[in-house]
Amino acid sequence: MSTAENYLLGMDCGTTNMKAVILSEDGTVAAEAQCPSRFLSPGPGMHEQDARDWWENAVRIFRELTEQAGPEAAGRIRGICVSSHTVSMLPVDEKGEPLRNAITYQDVRSSREFSELLEAVGEERFNRIIGGKPSIAFLPNKLLWFKKHESELFSRTAAVLQASSYINYKLTGVLSSDLDQACRTQCMDVATMTWSEEIGAALGVDLDSILPPVYKTDDVIGRVTAEAAAATGLKEGIPVLAGCSDALAAMHATGISRLGEAGESSGTTSLVFLGSEAKGTPDIPVISRPGTIEGISWMFDAPIQSSGAAIKWYIDTFAAEEKEYCRQNERNIYDYLNELALQSEPGAGGLLFFPYLLGERAPLWNDYARGMFIGLTMTTTRSDLIRAVFEGTAFALRHVMETIKISGAEADCIRICGGGARSRTWNRIKAAMLRIPVKVLDETSGNVPVGDALIAGCRTGVFKNMAEATEKAVKIKEVIQPDPEWAAVYDRLYPYYIGMYRHLDEDLKGLKRTLEL
Repeated sequence: MSTAENYLLGMDCGTTNMKAVILSEDGTVAAEAQCPSRFLSPGPGMHEQDARDWWENAVRIFRELTEQAGPEAAGRIRGICVSSHTVSMLPVDEKGEPLRNAITYQDVRSSREFSELLEAVGEERFNRIIGGKPSIAFLPNKLLWFKKHESELFSRTAAVLQASSYINYKLTGVLSSDLDQACRTQCMDVATMTWSEEIGAALGVDLDSILPPVYKTDDVIGRVTAEAAAATGLKEGIPVLAGCSDALAAMHATGISRLGEAGESSGTTSLVFLGSEAKGTPDIPVISRPGTIEGISWMFDAPIQSSGAAIKWYIDTFAAEEKEYCRQNERNIYDYLNELALQSEPGAGGLLFFPYLLGERAPLWNDYARGMFIGLTMTTTRSDLIRAVFEGTAFALRHVMETIKISGAEADCIRICGGGARSRTWNRIKAAMLRIPVKVLDETSGNVPVGDALIAGCRTGVFKNMAEATEKAVKIKEVIQPDPEWAAVYDRLYPYYIGMYRHLDEDLKGLKRTLEL
């Protein structure tokens, strides 16, 4: 039988999985469920998802959660917050029915439209409007493609939604945009926090008529309807918040609750967060969003394209000998790499690794950067190679943190969650690289739907504030202090990491163009 008085529901519609939790007021997970998401590729460079799958999966998960938690707990859910991958383009008609599959952020079919928009608006002006680097991943070029190539469907479009706002619509009957994802669409003028008339004019689209009203992340947009309650097993009338991107929910899941705390959700890619009193400026290539935590006016978030992916690439490409050793000795390959990396000295014998295997997002924002080893010699060992990969991804993290620092935000510690948090060697390198303590979260912390639930808990009064919420739900396993000797080595090498890439930037851009001929 349930003993808690209050429960919260957080859901994340991720790129590959949809998952959700019911969180108790004491910060423990009362129920959790997930199911895989289905991707569709109708042609080269095309990536889509069926919004009907989103809702069917959500219904399945809601029912599983309420069955796990039991009727008493399910009847005491005080709020729901949904996050999702972003940015997608889902057009719906006046009845809220999808007109086509959602085009997701990975889709690059609108490259020609992207070039047309950059020429029409001007890249520098575009940058100042949206407060960041224009990219094909976002919404304007996708809207232009849709208007040009599927004009009949475009003419019937009443609204364009994200995955989370579609689920929210099915729960409440309310069409909405959340401020976090609205800022990420690259359709918003960050100076006025309204849909940009200038970008709309370049598209030939009245953005106010096609993009729903914008709500703050923790605004209650509506309540679970009787129809939604019957479909999901949820109680009718539960408040539903506007929600946010999976990135913002992940930030809350790291437990950041004050200025000075940074966070890294470390996995295949990394998401880096740091709060600020001042808004970022368009000339700083790390984007800031309005803060959602008391005392934090603005939040920088910066994605690093290949962090854990770089380590997996090394294992898949070079580590046949290490994998065979682990097979014979029943060892975990990642644990073994941690040991081998420590057999190399800090600085890996002067070997630098640039982890741009998939290009780079923050702070380079280009797809032509390439992964590189620079400094190989006849004395380079396998341990040097392994350590260089760990250190290269940490140099990339420092590059992001130093870029944010230009805007006046500075960290005195960093909280790390996700699969990367399990590597103590990597965490030691990051602590020394940044010269701040690394707070390693336990395996139960950092779950994105928990971040959603914490947002709901603060808004509905279950928690007094985010500090209380994170104290209950986010646990620190270990604090790693920076090694001063390691830190001194990284301070000497960091200028070379930055300088070498800058010297090669134009050549890498030209190389990509040459290979495309």
